[in-house]
Amino acid sequence: MSWKKQYKCDTCGYETDLYEGRGLFRQQISAIACPDCKTIQHIVVGGIIGDVAPSFRSEVGRICLQCGSDKIRLWNGKTCPKCGGVMKFTGKKEFWT
Repeated sequence: MSWKKQYKCDTCGYETDLYEGRGLFRQQISAIACPDCKTIQHIVVGGIIGDVAPSFRSEVGRICLQCGSDKIRLWNGKTCPKCGGVMKFTGKKEFWT
């Protein structure tokens, strides 16, 4: 069982989702922030795909799905990648599998 939580920047209005929990195939989705394209991207980590493809076992060595940058970092759940403002939980939660 997993949850999708929505976040929005108070300053510029940028929105993103954050996924918590594990999916059907034991994978998790990590939110990564890219300083080059100033977005938050989501990458699949672990689970069955991680068992088959070792490069999917962690976030190490991965690239931004939007621009291909290798400067990505795990998103801290607070800082807006666009303007540096504060991202806040909007209160919406949805079940997903």
